[in-house]
Amino acid sequence: MRSAGIDRWLYPTDRGLYCEPADAYIDPASPVPRALITHGHSDHARPGHGSVLATAETIEVMKVRLGAEAAGRFEATPLGATQSLAGVSVRFVPAGHILGSAQIVLEWNGQRAVISGDYKRSADPTCPPFEPIACDVFVTEATFALPVFHHEPAISEVGRLLASLRRNPDRTHLVGAYGLGKCQRVIRLARDAGYDAPIYLHGALMGTTELYQRLGIPLGEIRAVADTRPADLAGALVLCPPSALADRWSRRFPDPVTAFASGWMRIKGRVRQSGVELPLVISDHADWPELIETVLETGAEDVWVTHGREDALVYELGRRGLNARALALVGFEDEGD
Repeated sequence: MRSAGIDRWLYPTDRGLYCEPADAYIDPASPVPRALITHGHSDHARPGHGSVLATAETIEVMKVRLGAEAAGRFEATPLGATQSLAGVSVRFVPAGHILGSAQIVLEWNGQRAVISGDYKRSADPTCPPFEPIACDVFVTEATFALPVFHHEPAISEVGRLLASLRRNPDRTHLVGAYGLGKCQRVIRLARDAGYDAPIYLHGALMGTTELYQRLGIPLGEIRAVADTRPADLAGALVLCPPSALADRWSRRFPDPVTAFASGWMRIKGRVRQSGVELPLVISDHADWPELIETVLETGAEDVWVTHGREDALVYELGRRGLNARALALVGFEDEGD
Protein backbone atom coordinates (compact mmCIF):
# COMPACT_ATOMS: atom_id res chain seq x y z
CA MET A 1 0.00 0.00 0.00
CA ARG A 2 1.16 3.60 -0.48
CA SER A 3 0.72 6.67 1.69
CA ALA A 4 2.52 9.36 -0.31
CA GLY A 5 0.15 12.17 -1.17
CA ILE A 6 -2.77 11.26 1.09
CA ASP A 7 -2.20 14.53 2.93
CA ARG A 8 -3.11 16.33 -0.30
CA TRP A 9 -6.69 15.07 -0.06
CA LEU A 10 -7.04 14.40 3.69
CA TYR A 11 -5.72 17.07 6.03
CA PRO A 12 -6.46 19.01 9.24
CA THR A 13 -8.26 22.36 9.20
CA ASP A 14 -9.53 24.69 11.90
CA ARG A 15 -12.86 22.83 11.70
CA GLY A 16 -11.37 19.36 11.89
CA LEU A 17 -9.98 16.66 9.63
CA TYR A 18 -11.15 17.33 6.07
CA CYS A 19 -11.51 14.94 3.12
CA GLU A 20 -11.37 17.29 0.16
CA PRO A 21 -12.66 15.12 -2.71
CA ALA A 22 -15.70 14.08 -0.63
CA ASP A 23 -16.11 17.62 0.76
CA ALA A 24 -16.65 16.10 4.21
CA TYR A 25 -15.24 16.67 7.69
CA ILE A 26 -14.64 13.91 10.24
CA ASP A 27 -15.90 14.78 13.75
CA PRO A 28 -15.75 18.53 13.02
CA ALA A 29 -15.41 20.98 15.91
CA SER A 30 -17.90 23.46 14.42
CA PRO A 31 -20.90 23.24 12.06
CA VAL A 32 -20.10 22.12 8.52
CA PRO A 33 -22.20 21.21 5.47
CA ARG A 34 -21.26 17.50 5.63
CA ALA A 35 -19.97 15.64 8.69
CA LEU A 36 -18.88 12.03 9.17
CA ILE A 37 -19.27 11.23 12.88
CA THR A 38 -17.35 8.39 14.57
CA HIS A 39 -19.44 8.25 17.77
CA GLY A 40 -21.81 10.14 20.02
CA HIS A 41 -19.56 11.70 22.69
CA SER A 42 -19.92 15.47 22.71
CA ASP A 43 -16.31 16.18 21.71
CA HIS A 44 -16.92 14.27 18.47
CA ALA A 45 -20.65 14.74 17.79
CA ARG A 46 -21.79 18.36 17.77
CA PRO A 47 -25.01 20.02 16.57
CA GLY A 48 -25.54 22.29 13.60
CA HIS A 49 -24.17 20.28 10.66
CA GLY A 50 -26.02 20.33 7.36
CA SER A 51 -25.84 16.55 7.03
CA VAL A 52 -24.50 13.79 9.26
CA LEU A 53 -23.38 10.36 8.14
CA ALA A 54 -22.97 7.92 11.04
CA THR A 55 -24.11 4.56 12.33
CA ALA A 56 -27.78 4.27 13.26
CA GLU A 57 -26.87 3.97 16.95
CA THR A 58 -24.73 7.11 16.89
CA ILE A 59 -27.56 9.01 15.23
CA GLU A 60 -29.95 7.90 17.96
CA VAL A 61 -27.44 9.00 20.59
CA MET A 62 -27.13 12.41 18.93
CA LYS A 63 -30.90 12.83 18.83
CA VAL A 64 -31.26 11.95 22.52
CA ARG A 65 -28.39 14.17 23.64
CA LEU A 66 -28.62 17.05 21.15
CA GLY A 67 -32.21 16.95 19.92
CA ALA A 68 -33.97 15.51 16.89
CA GLU A 69 -33.10 18.65 14.88
CA ALA A 70 -29.39 18.54 15.75
CA ALA A 71 -28.54 18.23 12.04
CA GLY A 72 -30.27 19.26 8.86
CA ARG A 73 -30.27 15.65 7.70
CA PHE A 74 -29.21 12.35 9.26
CA GLU A 75 -28.08 9.44 7.12
CA ALA A 76 -27.48 6.08 8.81
CA THR A 77 -24.91 3.66 7.46
CA PRO A 78 -24.61 0.02 8.56
CA LEU A 79 -21.25 -1.15 9.85
CA GLY A 80 -19.25 -2.61 6.98
CA ALA A 81 -21.36 -1.11 4.19
CA THR A 82 -19.53 0.86 1.49
CA GLN A 83 -20.87 3.98 -0.15
CA SER A 84 -19.44 6.62 -2.45
CA LEU A 85 -19.15 10.32 -1.71
CA ALA A 86 -18.08 12.07 -4.91
CA GLY A 87 -15.94 9.07 -5.82
CA VAL A 88 -14.49 8.53 -2.34
CA SER A 89 -15.31 5.10 -0.91
CA VAL A 90 -16.52 5.47 2.67
CA ARG A 91 -17.01 2.62 5.12
CA PHE A 92 -17.70 2.54 8.87
CA VAL A 93 -16.20 -0.37 10.85
CA PRO A 94 -16.40 -1.15 14.59
CA ALA A 95 -14.20 0.85 16.97
CA GLY A 96 -15.18 -0.93 20.21
CA HIS A 97 -15.43 2.36 22.12
CA ILE A 98 -19.16 2.68 22.89
CA LEU A 99 -22.40 1.58 21.26
CA GLY A 100 -22.45 2.86 17.67
CA SER A 101 -18.78 3.87 17.62
CA ALA A 102 -16.95 3.36 14.37
CA GLN A 103 -13.69 3.89 12.57
CA ILE A 104 -14.08 5.63 9.22
CA VAL A 105 -12.34 4.05 6.24
CA LEU A 106 -11.71 6.39 3.28
CA GLU A 107 -10.40 5.13 -0.08
CA TRP A 108 -9.53 7.32 -3.03
CA ASN A 109 -7.21 6.84 -6.00
CA GLY A 110 -6.00 3.50 -4.68
CA GLN A 111 -5.08 4.87 -1.26
CA ARG A 112 -6.71 4.04 2.06
CA ALA A 113 -6.86 6.07 5.26
CA VAL A 114 -8.51 4.91 8.48
CA ILE A 115 -9.64 7.42 11.10
CA SER A 116 -10.01 5.55 14.36
CA GLY A 117 -12.06 8.00 16.40
CA ASP A 118 -11.89 6.77 20.00
CA TYR A 119 -11.34 3.03 20.39
CA LYS A 120 -10.47 0.24 22.77
CA ARG A 121 -9.32 -3.34 22.25
CA SER A 122 -10.71 -4.95 25.42
CA ALA A 123 -14.01 -6.80 25.45
CA ASP A 124 -17.21 -4.82 25.96
CA PRO A 125 -20.59 -6.59 26.05
CA THR A 126 -22.39 -3.38 25.01
CA CYS A 127 -20.76 -2.88 21.58
CA PRO A 128 -19.03 -4.79 18.75
CA PRO A 129 -15.26 -5.26 19.11
CA PHE A 130 -12.65 -3.16 17.33
CA GLU A 131 -11.88 -4.37 13.81
CA PRO A 132 -8.31 -3.72 12.58
CA ILE A 133 -8.16 -2.55 8.96
CA ALA A 134 -5.03 -2.57 6.81
CA CYS A 135 -4.33 0.92 5.52
CA ASP A 136 -1.75 3.39 4.23
CA VAL A 137 -2.47 6.07 6.85
CA PHE A 138 -3.88 5.38 10.28
CA VAL A 139 -5.22 8.31 12.30
CA THR A 140 -5.15 7.17 15.92
CA GLU A 141 -6.32 8.68 19.17
CA ALA A 142 -3.79 8.94 22.01
CA THR A 143 -5.85 9.52 25.16
CA PHE A 144 -3.76 7.10 27.24
CA ALA A 145 -0.56 7.20 25.20
CA LEU A 146 1.96 7.01 28.02
CA PRO A 147 3.80 3.83 29.12
CA VAL A 148 2.29 4.09 32.62
CA PHE A 149 -1.16 3.24 31.27
CA HIS A 150 -1.88 -0.49 31.39
CA HIS A 151 -5.59 -0.96 31.97
CA GLU A 152 -6.87 -3.75 34.18
CA PRO A 153 -9.41 -6.24 32.77
CA ALA A 154 -12.74 -4.51 33.30
CA ILE A 155 -14.44 -7.67 34.53
CA SER A 156 -11.90 -8.01 37.35
CA GLU A 157 -12.43 -4.38 38.38
CA VAL A 158 -16.18 -4.93 38.48
CA GLY A 159 -15.44 -8.06 40.52
CA ARG A 160 -13.70 -5.83 43.08
CA LEU A 161 -16.80 -3.63 43.19
CA LEU A 162 -19.11 -6.58 43.79
CA ALA A 163 -16.78 -8.00 46.43
CA SER A 164 -16.97 -4.67 48.26
CA LEU A 165 -20.76 -4.81 48.10
CA ARG A 166 -20.67 -8.25 49.73
CA ARG A 167 -18.27 -7.06 52.45
CA ASN A 168 -20.31 -3.94 53.15
CA PRO A 169 -23.96 -5.00 52.80
CA ASP A 170 -25.26 -1.93 54.66
CA ARG A 171 -23.35 0.71 52.67
CA THR A 172 -24.55 2.22 49.41
CA HIS A 173 -21.92 1.88 46.70
CA LEU A 174 -21.86 5.11 44.73
CA VAL A 175 -19.98 4.74 41.43
CA GLY A 176 -19.02 7.73 39.31
CA ALA A 177 -19.26 6.73 35.65
CA TYR A 178 -19.60 8.77 32.49
CA GLY A 179 -23.15 8.72 31.19
CA LEU A 180 -22.63 7.43 27.66
CA GLY A 181 -20.86 4.10 27.35
CA LYS A 182 -19.11 3.70 30.71
CA CYS A 183 -22.29 3.63 32.79
CA GLN A 184 -23.94 1.00 30.61
CA ARG A 185 -20.76 -1.07 30.36
CA VAL A 186 -20.39 -1.21 34.15
CA ILE A 187 -24.04 -2.25 34.49
CA ARG A 188 -23.72 -4.99 31.86
CA LEU A 189 -20.47 -6.29 33.36
CA ALA A 190 -22.09 -6.43 36.80
CA ARG A 191 -25.00 -8.40 35.33
CA ASP A 192 -22.62 -10.78 33.57
CA ALA A 193 -20.84 -11.31 36.91
CA GLY A 194 -24.12 -12.41 38.50
CA TYR A 195 -25.39 -9.20 40.11
CA ASP A 196 -29.17 -9.34 39.64
CA ALA A 197 -30.47 -6.76 42.14
CA PRO A 198 -31.93 -3.46 40.88
CA ILE A 199 -29.31 -0.88 39.93
CA TYR A 200 -30.09 2.75 40.70
CA LEU A 201 -29.18 5.73 38.55
CA HIS A 202 -28.79 9.46 38.96
CA GLY A 203 -31.33 11.20 36.73
CA ALA A 204 -28.63 12.43 34.34
CA LEU A 205 -27.81 8.83 33.40
CA MET A 206 -31.35 7.64 32.75
CA GLY A 207 -31.81 8.92 29.19
CA THR A 208 -28.79 7.24 27.60
CA THR A 209 -29.31 4.06 29.65
CA GLU A 210 -32.90 3.79 28.46
CA LEU A 211 -31.63 4.36 24.91
CA TYR A 212 -29.20 1.44 25.25
CA GLN A 213 -32.10 -0.72 26.38
CA ARG A 214 -34.25 0.41 23.43
CA LEU A 215 -31.36 -0.45 21.10
CA GLY A 216 -31.25 -4.01 22.40
CA ILE A 217 -28.64 -3.96 25.18
CA PRO A 218 -30.08 -5.91 28.16
CA LEU A 219 -29.26 -4.16 31.44
CA GLY A 220 -31.66 -5.74 33.90
CA GLU A 221 -33.82 -3.77 36.30
CA ILE A 222 -32.89 -0.08 36.40
CA ARG A 223 -34.45 2.37 38.85
CA ALA A 224 -34.12 6.11 39.32
CA VAL A 225 -32.62 7.32 42.59
CA ALA A 226 -35.19 10.12 42.61
CA ASP A 227 -37.99 7.57 42.91
CA THR A 228 -36.41 5.80 45.89
CA ARG A 229 -36.14 6.67 49.59
CA PRO A 230 -32.50 7.09 50.68
CA ALA A 231 -33.06 4.60 53.50
CA ASP A 232 -33.92 1.95 50.91
CA LEU A 233 -30.54 2.36 49.18
CA ALA A 234 -28.44 0.81 51.96
CA GLY A 235 -26.36 -1.90 50.29
CA ALA A 236 -27.48 -0.83 46.81
CA LEU A 237 -25.40 -0.15 43.70
CA VAL A 238 -25.89 3.44 42.50
CA LEU A 239 -24.30 5.01 39.43
CA CYS A 240 -23.95 8.76 38.95
CA PRO A 241 -21.95 11.29 36.90
CA PRO A 242 -18.43 11.71 38.34
CA SER A 243 -19.21 15.32 39.25
CA ALA A 244 -22.05 14.16 41.52
CA LEU A 245 -19.64 12.32 43.82
CA ALA A 246 -18.64 15.62 45.41
CA ASP A 247 -22.02 17.30 44.98
CA ARG A 248 -24.65 17.81 47.68
CA TRP A 249 -26.70 15.17 45.81
CA SER A 250 -24.40 12.47 47.23
CA ARG A 251 -25.06 13.51 50.83
CA ARG A 252 -28.41 11.73 50.85
CA PHE A 253 -26.61 8.38 51.13
CA PRO A 254 -25.56 7.34 54.65
CA ASP A 255 -21.91 6.27 54.80
CA PRO A 256 -21.51 5.47 51.09
CA VAL A 257 -18.56 3.68 49.51
CA THR A 258 -17.51 6.06 46.74
CA ALA A 259 -15.96 4.67 43.56
CA PHE A 260 -14.90 6.07 40.20
CA ALA A 261 -14.69 3.95 37.03
CA SER A 262 -12.05 5.49 34.77
CA GLY A 263 -8.72 4.77 33.12
CA TRP A 264 -7.39 7.78 35.01
CA MET A 265 -7.70 5.78 38.23
CA ARG A 266 -4.36 4.21 37.24
CA ILE A 267 -2.72 7.47 38.40
CA LYS A 268 -2.38 7.80 42.18
CA GLY A 269 -2.56 11.57 42.02
CA ARG A 270 -5.89 11.37 40.20
CA VAL A 271 -7.20 8.96 42.83
CA ARG A 272 -6.22 11.34 45.62
CA GLN A 273 -7.74 14.26 43.74
CA SER A 274 -11.03 12.41 43.27
CA GLY A 275 -11.18 11.44 46.94
CA VAL A 276 -12.83 8.11 46.22
CA GLU A 277 -12.55 5.05 48.41
CA LEU A 278 -12.65 2.50 45.60
CA PRO A 279 -10.84 3.46 42.36
CA LEU A 280 -11.82 1.23 39.43
CA VAL A 281 -9.46 1.18 36.46
CA ILE A 282 -12.08 0.75 33.75
CA SER A 283 -11.36 2.55 30.49
CA ASP A 284 -13.14 2.85 27.16
CA HIS A 285 -9.89 3.78 25.41
CA ALA A 286 -6.89 1.71 24.34
CA ASP A 287 -3.96 1.67 26.74
CA TRP A 288 -0.28 2.11 25.79
CA PRO A 289 0.43 -1.48 24.64
CA GLU A 290 -2.89 -1.64 22.77
CA LEU A 291 -2.20 1.61 20.92
CA ILE A 292 1.14 0.32 19.67
CA GLU A 293 -0.28 -3.13 18.87
CA THR A 294 -3.11 -1.57 16.89
CA VAL A 295 -0.87 0.69 14.84
CA LEU A 296 1.38 -2.23 13.94
CA GLU A 297 -1.61 -4.40 13.09
CA THR A 298 -2.87 -1.90 10.50
CA GLY A 299 0.43 -2.03 8.62
CA ALA A 300 0.20 1.72 8.03
CA GLU A 301 3.36 3.40 6.79
CA ASP A 302 2.22 6.76 8.15
CA VAL A 303 0.50 7.34 11.48
CA TRP A 304 -1.22 10.57 12.43
CA VAL A 305 -1.72 10.97 16.15
CA THR A 306 -4.35 13.11 17.79
CA HIS A 307 -6.54 13.53 20.85
CA GLY A 308 -4.27 13.08 23.83
CA ARG A 309 -0.60 12.45 24.62
CA GLU A 310 0.72 12.71 21.07
CA ASP A 311 4.40 13.26 21.75
CA ALA A 312 5.14 9.98 23.52
CA LEU A 313 3.37 7.88 20.90
CA VAL A 314 4.94 9.77 18.00
CA TYR A 315 8.37 9.20 19.53
CA GLU A 316 7.78 5.48 20.15
CA LEU A 317 6.42 4.85 16.67
CA GLY A 318 9.34 6.74 15.13
CA ARG A 319 11.71 4.60 17.18
CA ARG A 320 10.06 1.59 15.54
CA GLY A 321 10.69 2.96 12.06
CA LEU A 322 7.25 4.38 11.28
CA ASN A 323 6.46 7.85 9.97
CA ALA A 324 4.42 9.39 12.79
CA ARG A 325 3.29 12.95 13.39
CA ALA A 326 0.91 14.83 15.65
CA LEU A 327 -2.12 16.40 14.02
CA ALA A 328 -2.92 18.71 16.95
CA LEU A 329 -6.63 18.80 16.14
CA VAL A 330 -8.60 21.07 18.45
CA GLY A 331 -11.78 20.41 20.39
CA PHE A 332 -11.26 16.92 21.73
CA GLU A 333 -11.57 16.10 25.41
CA ASP A 334 -11.91 12.98 27.55
CA GLU A 335 -15.68 12.95 28.02
CA GLY A 336 -15.96 9.23 27.50
CA ASP A 337 -13.52 8.06 30.17
